[in-house]
Amino acid sequence: MNYTGIVFGLLTFLVIGLFHPLVIKAEYYMGKKSWWLFLLLGIVTLGFSLYAENEYLSILLGVVSFSSFWSILEVFEQFKRVQKGWFPMNPKRKNEYEK
Repeated sequence: MNYTGIVFGLLTFLVIGLFHPLVIKAEYYMGKKSWWLFLLLGIVTLGFSLYAENEYLSILLGVVSFSSFWSILEVFEQFKRVQKGWFPMNPKRKNEYEK
């Protein structure tokens, strides 16, 4: 039996599950400008993925990289969700949410 697919499926699930609250926290504390952190993380992990000698580590880094890139979109979507009142607004940045 080959468990590699199941293991990486689980790891991908966990990485995506980790990025969900990271996006929420990043938007809460930094606002939309937090997108560049996800871009930087994505580029760095993509680079490490390209040069990782271990194939499994390369796959995991690739998953983290593209989850980071996807999180850029999610930061802007999270901003909209806060505007709609679905998530709490950071009172220190209340003026950013005004339409």
